[in-house]
Amino acid sequence: MRFQDHPERRPVLIAGASSGIGEATARTLAALGHPVALGARRLDRCSGIAEEIVRDGGEAVAVELDVTSNDSVVAAVESAQQALGDIEIVVSGAGDLQIGRAHEMPVDEWAAQIDVHLVGAYRLYRAAVPAMIERRRGDFVFISSDVVSHPRPWSSAYVAAKYGVEGLVTTAHMELEGTGVRAGLVRPGQTLTGMGMNLDQAATDAMLNDWIAFGLARHGHFLSPENLAHAVVSMVTLPPGAHMKAVDVEAEGKLTSTESATTES
Repeated sequence: MRFQDHPERRPVLIAGASSGIGEATARTLAALGHPVALGARRLDRCSGIAEEIVRDGGEAVAVELDVTSNDSVVAAVESAQQALGDIEIVVSGAGDLQIGRAHEMPVDEWAAQIDVHLVGAYRLYRAAVPAMIERRRGDFVFISSDVVSHPRPWSSAYVAAKYGVEGLVTTAHMELEGTGVRAGLVRPGQTLTGMGMNLDQAATDAMLNDWIAFGLARHGHFLSPENLAHAVVSMVTLPPGAHMKAVDVEAEGKLTSTESATTES
């Protein structure tokens, strides 16, 4: 089935594409035939991934993108558009992670988390969406987190930022009604990415112990970035006329044996 207002060639811009969920999403969308602009501060890493995508028969470019700088965001959107054409899909997934108890974190460090995860997402939304509204089509996907439904100690800045993202998107749903532009949320559970891998081990151990005390570390299984890429694809490939507002993705626990399941029942 063909949809005249949903072109097959849909250029994509991904923030945070140098690793993790962003990289996996870029590779997955490129494999489906979408031209992809990979944006991140690590331009060399994005360039390497883009070259691999092109070698595999896809269409990709790298653009320097720092979501904490409005000038950088605007320039990245313009560069992606010049290279690939009108941007039809944007995925906002840039971010890092700093942890600490709320009463102990330096104020600047706490505020920096809000800047990258919330204000950074807004900068990208503000730069990309007006043109989508003019064309009466487009998809903007925000990578949120399950910390919105299950806040965790030692993560107050990250939790506050993701709460803010969800508030932004809830408002955007109303403001975009009738424009042909869709905003959606993908909420990952615990995912094996590079984010947080540089944290102090003692602080991480203390954090995990606090999580366990509140029942927030149910099992040790993690999602892969590819799991989240598939969720993004499901959202942006939904034909016009329907709107997938939010998708929650959680890691499955250990598969129980048939014998154990029978005993428990």
